[in-house]
Amino acid sequence: MRARGLVVLGVLLLHGLAGVPAGAQEQAAVEQLAQVLAAEDARDFRPELFRAALLAPDSLVRRVGAFGAGRIGDPRATPLLLPLLMDPDTTVRVAAAFALGLLRDSAAVEPLIDRLTGLPALDPVSAAEAVTALATIGGPRTGEFFSAVLGGTRVLSQDDSAPAMARMVGDAWRLGPDAPVTGLLPFMEDTSPAVRQRAVYSLGRLRAPAAANRMLLVLRDASPYLRSLAARALTRSYAEAGGIAPGTVAALLVHAVDDEAPQVRINALRSLAEYRDSTLAGKITSLLDDPIANAQVQAAETLGELGGHEAVEALLRAVAGKGTFALRRTALVGLARADSAAFGRAAPAWRGSADWRQRAAAAEGSAIAGPGATPVFLADRDGRVVAAGLQAWAGEVKGADRALLAAARPLLAHRDAGVRSVAADVVARAADVADLPALERMYAGTSRDSFPDAALSALGAILAIRRSGPAARARVDAEFLARAARPADYLIRRWAEDHWPEAAARWGPAYPVATGRSLEDYRDLVRRYLTAPDSVARPHVIIDTEGRGQLEIELLGPDAPLTVDNFLRLVERRFFDGNRWHRVVPNFVVQDGDPRGDGFGGPGGAIRDEINLNRYDDPMLGMALSGPDTGMSQWFINLSPQPHLDGTYTVFGKVVGGTGALVRITQGDVIRTIARQ
Repeated sequence: MRARGLVVLGVLLLHGLAGVPAGAQEQAAVEQLAQVLAAEDARDFRPELFRAALLAPDSLVRRVGAFGAGRIGDPRATPLLLPLLMDPDTTVRVAAAFALGLLRDSAAVEPLIDRLTGLPALDPVSAAEAVTALATIGGPRTGEFFSAVLGGTRVLSQDDSAPAMARMVGDAWRLGPDAPVTGLLPFMEDTSPAVRQRAVYSLGRLRAPAAANRMLLVLRDASPYLRSLAARALTRSYAEAGGIAPGTVAALLVHAVDDEAPQVRINALRSLAEYRDSTLAGKITSLLDDPIANAQVQAAETLGELGGHEAVEALLRAVAGKGTFALRRTALVGLARADSAAFGRAAPAWRGSADWRQRAAAAEGSAIAGPGATPVFLADRDGRVVAAGLQAWAGEVKGADRALLAAARPLLAHRDAGVRSVAADVVARAADVADLPALERMYAGTSRDSFPDAALSALGAILAIRRSGPAARARVDAEFLARAARPADYLIRRWAEDHWPEAAARWGPAYPVATGRSLEDYRDLVRRYLTAPDSVARPHVIIDTEGRGQLEIELLGPDAPLTVDNFLRLVERRFFDGNRWHRVVPNFVVQDGDPRGDGFGGPGGAIRDEINLNRYDDPMLGMALSGPDTGMSQWFINLSPQPHLDGTYTVFGKVVGGTGALVRITQGDVIRTIARQ
């Protein structure tokens, strides 16, 4: 009776509430939206709440309800969302399709295919989003469907099927081994530049051997973006998989480093690094003087990988020159790879610097060149330097290296959480039950840390020990698992759900989360970001970088209200002022939000992801993560289209001014201020 009543109520709501004053209807919508936002934030799927929201007369409520259901990720939402593919409002249909993709429930595959091929036909925009949902869910059935459509043996029902077809070509890479490579190949020569770009991206992302020869032709395309995609795809391993002589491809990439477009030069340099051919170095040393600072940085990194006399001489000049910190740092680390003796001559000034960043670069280089019996960086007064050196050392050796383990074990008790995290990751390689007491002590002390990395690394090492044999399993269960209290941090409980079922059974589920917000707080968020005019819901901020200029960002409150609100709170605290861009990857991203400056830092806590329809086609503001729902203060801006980030990292802003400043930013540059406009 109760379920029937809810259905009847939903039908009545869809047809409107006659006689209800407009103000009351608006308040009712705010109330529903607040409850949906609260449930989404807590990751608490309540079927009755979402059933009512998805049947609400207000399309905004239905749309927000659909996004919320998808973000929570409970498959019980699938049968509630599927009917919305027939909703009279296009924005609701699009949200429903997107949410089904977020759920990744294979039960939605056939209904989505039916909507794409049946009648009444979906509109072009909704059809395109349904295609992305299928690609995100993936699986052989989706691969078969994509192959049939792209091959012309199955037809979409839309009068204008071009948007859905283009999306199918562009998202096919998500299918991995089920991707329709043969069906994609003809689209590399499509008359539509947008479709051609999507095909090249997908095939390059898939590293499809069948496309390798055609990728060589794309290197000469009129579109700089297409040339950059081809340059990035043509690594040595891809050339060999495609049956092309590596020398032939390397020669074409050397030509591409002189391309007029900086994104082509950078991507060609990045791929050349993987050829490990010192004879190529002399042909790219001039890029250390490229007019684009980050092209110089990429050239230094590539020269370090190529090695040889010419590379070493060029890197020595760069280290001693007056270039950016990013260039000199990359050149120093490159020297460590190319010639340990040359690095030894250049490093002392960096090791003795008062700037921890220079000492960290020297530590990284020392680990690569050969740390020796007692690496100096392990005794550095700054934990960031120790962590940088130990992490680089761990990246250079495989398995349970005796010297590395001997260095890492004492660091499990280090005062710095970043150092402890890296040390525990190293100790995990040994999976030695003798390390259990030290790891238990380390884990117990992580409750004082402002970020969970050390706790997660300690648990990972303890789990590795547990898996090493029956005796170790029994000891871990008796000495650690039976005594460990339920972690307060939901991220730790989520880790247990993903990796250690027995711990998860003892500690309970990660969700729902205690968010610390009241229902009135959520009503306020709704009024500010979901029902307010754009002038309020889409505030602008100015990012002022020393020596580079200003960026203007429009924040996307209607798409990511919780993320935008969190960001603005940090802005009001002046949290970002004086920070440095701690991570800059040429032609990929610039990243900030860590007051430590090494990627570990933040104010503590975490927010949930708000994955939305915005894509990383233009420069967008995205939330940096170390896993689902782990964002807080670190964020990035993409420097070029990055479709593989779509649907994984929350987009909560877009660059609307100052793109010239954006491309000038290098690692280590100081952010003077971030302030509301």
